[in-house]
Amino acid sequence: MNGAPESNPDLPGRLLARLREELPADAILTDPDVTASYAHDMASFCEAGAPAAVVLPRTVEQVQHVMRTATALRVPVVPQGARTGLSGAANASEGCIVLSLTRMDAILEINPVDRIAVVEPGVVNATLSRAVNEHGLYYPPDPSSWEQCTIGGNIGTASGGLCCVKYGVTAEYVLGLDVVLADGRLLRTGRRTAKGVAGYDLTRLFVGSEGSLGIVVRAVLALKPEPRGQLALAAEFGSAADACAAVCRIMEGGHVPSLLELMDRTTIRAVNDLAQMGLPETTEALLLAAFDTADPAADLAAVGELCAAAGATEVVPADTHAESELLLQARRLSLTALEAVKGTTMIDDVCVPRSRLADMLEGTARIAEKYDLTIGVCAHAGDGNTHPTVCFDAADPDESRRARESFDEIMALGLELGGTITGEHGVGVLKKEWLAREIGPVGVELQRGIKQTFDPLGLLNPGKLF
Repeated sequence: MNGAPESNPDLPGRLLARLREELPADAILTDPDVTASYAHDMASFCEAGAPAAVVLPRTVEQVQHVMRTATALRVPVVPQGARTGLSGAANASEGCIVLSLTRMDAILEINPVDRIAVVEPGVVNATLSRAVNEHGLYYPPDPSSWEQCTIGGNIGTASGGLCCVKYGVTAEYVLGLDVVLADGRLLRTGRRTAKGVAGYDLTRLFVGSEGSLGIVVRAVLALKPEPRGQLALAAEFGSAADACAAVCRIMEGGHVPSLLELMDRTTIRAVNDLAQMGLPETTEALLLAAFDTADPAADLAAVGELCAAAGATEVVPADTHAESELLLQARRLSLTALEAVKGTTMIDDVCVPRSRLADMLEGTARIAEKYDLTIGVCAHAGDGNTHPTVCFDAADPDESRRARESFDEIMALGLELGGTITGEHGVGVLKKEWLAREIGPVGVELQRGIKQTFDPLGLLNPGKLF
């Protein structure tokens, strides 16, 4: 079950001939200079091979043809979206077919009564969001790459975003899927209805499976009524511990913010250096909270009092939606700003219980000092999902080694605190060793058994997860 192509010098020619039987010429790319650009996603330290071909289908039938061809010739297939992932999950394996689904980009239906959208996998997240907004509806999952990332990729990695604290992650919005299996059969899972418990929940099984069980070619997504415009506040703290204490007070108090984000001092400085936003560099942590409720100003006032009680040195509420967007823009620039510090980053996404958030930040600071590295932390604080971002010079072998070792220590810290190695980025190549540590040998055995059931030849995205 290794997914390796059969050893045959005639295979590339046979593969292309079979693919061309039912695919148009412009759907198959073979120029090595072109196919090389499809070899990897945005993750560092993740191996990638050279694909034999890149295929860009436009129809379900074309995807089925690719999978039947791959099965007949024993050629691995790596499905891809926009390649904005951060775990190497979309990286090519040697001699594979890269199946790029970006041309399957139709929004097939928006139904305001049933509050669903039916989409193809190549639809860009922001495109869908704007389309449903025109109907007074809202698709909540909003990864930071929402202007580029695709719904298929979001489903493959079970993506999150800034609004997860109130609205949840991608998995909570996927009602049903059409999936092309490894042998080319078409499977339909789930439902269009608000409720449904018929049989095993295969839909949830595919969400987060990173293309290792089948190729998602259509999705039925749940929508919500479009919320009111949100108001935000920024609270400055003299320590990360005080900021995390405020997070605990807010959540314990029953408040439901639409966003609750944290930036440490390193991140604040990086954002100022990049965009001259005038953020308070003397503070150790900046907490951003927002509400889209009927009376957001009242909610912000209550949260501001909790921040002050937790030790905030200043609380600045926005009076208008425009002011709120200016506050939130700093958070959205965080990862770009940290990348500019040294040119290369490793972005972790360890998620811990909210009650251990301070321990996670303080532990990360110790790891940064130990390895003499710049590690900035921004976090979806409301759900404990931290993004320690290791900044390093990829041209410096010693610094690169220290970056990788610090990254591993951060994941170990997250597990020690009762957390998980990935809250929203997925496992891919980068974290597959750590997946085994998190779920244990029995978990690995059962998950491999599931993989064997869906993909007995091991052709779908080999080398990922485990």
